[in-house]
Amino acid sequence: MKERNPSEPEAVWKEKDVSSGRTVDAMVAIMRTSGCRWAKAGGCTMCGYREASLPQTTESDLMSQVDRIIERYKGEPFVKFYTSGSFLDTGEIPVSVRERIFDEFSECERILVESRPEFVNEETIGSLPKTATVALGLESSDPEVLRRSVHKGFTPAESKRAGTAVRDAGLSVRTYLLLKPIYLTEGQAIEDSVRSALFADPWSAEISINPLNVQFGTQTERLWKRGEFRAPWIWSLIEVFRRLSGNISARLMSSPSGGGSQRGVHNCGECDRRALDAVEKFSFSQDVRDLDVACACVEKWKDYLRAEKMLGTSADLERGIINDLALRM
Repeated sequence: MKERNPSEPEAVWKEKDVSSGRTVDAMVAIMRTSGCRWAKAGGCTMCGYREASLPQTTESDLMSQVDRIIERYKGEPFVKFYTSGSFLDTGEIPVSVRERIFDEFSECERILVESRPEFVNEETIGSLPKTATVALGLESSDPEVLRRSVHKGFTPAESKRAGTAVRDAGLSVRTYLLLKPIYLTEGQAIEDSVRSALFADPWSAEISINPLNVQFGTQTERLWKRGEFRAPWIWSLIEVFRRLSGNISARLMSSPSGGGSQRGVHNCGECDRRALDAVEKFSFSQDVRDLDVACACVEKWKDYLRAEKMLGTSADLERGIINDLALRM
């Protein structure tokens, strides 16, 4: 395995996103830091991003990472900086590195950083440029889901406080919700995401519905390998969008990781690409008609919802014994 260099970012890529109501080019950078503080205390059930951290990373290394990111920058109006934890945690991103990033990208019309709510306070908000968007991983508005299924380490009330403070400071908030954390049936997951979006809408400019992607070395993966968890259906994501469209003010969006694979959000395989394309199109247009996708497997999805409810289980009802044995090998 190639040794990972603490002076190099984990990844840098380009994509499309929205700024000032229009579709623009965006640069995304994932920085290698010393790691998420919460992950060191146990972490979230679905998060494998600790693999993107290096405990020995120094302030000098982070400055070198910024140099490499600047080399990749081609004038995109929107830039996003992620870490394996919280950009606003000085244990991950020292103030000097944060200030340099904001200075180097001061001409961008929009810059997004992500943080847990405990690092969002008057001081950190005051250090952000007026072009900043703070991304908050609420995941669910249900305290029990956060505690038992996600093991998030904070409450919905804490996210609400952080989001409201950012909004009141005149900055933008992007809220992330997790579609189908472990121990929830498909039907429960749909209901949870809809309720959570309604909860987050008052302080959120954007709400991103993130279907769970089974990452390596996580509690979620252990359940998935035993056939006790199925990644969500794309139909469920589309259903959440249909139910929320026109009922909230925030822009709805989703950019699923691992979409179309067994570890990621998927349908029957035949319609996955078309359904994911519809989700992407809707994320930009907000036109619910863009979600009109047809496939015979939508009836299988409906049967799946009914069977889960009847059996009272969140296990993978599609998983056969042969597939189960193959995953264990």
